[in-house]
Amino acid sequence: MQSTESKPSIVFCHGVWADGSCFSKVIPALQAEGHQVISAQYSLDTLAGDVATAKNALELVNSPAVLVGHSYGGSVITAAGTDPRVAALVYIAALAPDADETTQSQLDKFPKSPVLDHLQIAGGRAWLRPDGVKFFAGDLPEAEQRLVYATQYPPAGDLFTQKVDGVAWRSKPNWYIVSTKDNTVQPDLERFVAKRMGATTTEVASSHVSMLSHPKVVLDVIRAAARAVQTSASR
Repeated sequence: MQSTESKPSIVFCHGVWADGSCFSKVIPALQAEGHQVISAQYSLDTLAGDVATAKNALELVNSPAVLVGHSYGGSVITAAGTDPRVAALVYIAALAPDADETTQSQLDKFPKSPVLDHLQIAGGRAWLRPDGVKFFAGDLPEAEQRLVYATQYPPAGDLFTQKVDGVAWRSKPNWYIVSTKDNTVQPDLERFVAKRMGATTTEVASSHVSMLSHPKVVLDVIRAAARAVQTSASR
């Protein structure tokens, strides 16, 4: 294995109804290839708090970072990615608000996603009901869908309406993975976001959780971003 200091680091930022373990199918391969990898674990209480946790995770790596965000994690990396330690961004079926937008205002520009009819509010948080998992992770085997449901972590009810300064995709190279069978974030919204940021874009016939159902595709995109960072650093 090559020295972890000779390659870009990879820092993951998860979405809602998930935690950092949602990247478990791609982390081992990246570690084996010599990357330092951290999957940030944040509370989904406030966007500012989640961005701060992502920036804290950057303290744990020793090389320029590729920041990877899934779903709401795209809002996190859009703000956290302005940190000078971040060299590139990878979005997976993700939101990417501009300076005048929130996560929710982006979602509101496109038709309502089916998963939103399958939520339960409890304790001020939005939980995914069992009948909603198929709209979130429907291309996973049944046993993995049950695991997704059992390990979900729900967001605070007002999380998507919060805003934090910083639009990293305007200044950092970026990649985007569109999930064409997504029933959580509309594929047309994903395509709009990717086009607006000028991302190097890959489409995959996947549910919302392509890092679980199509990990090889996600790995290939992260590797491409890491190579670009490494090439830039060696110039």
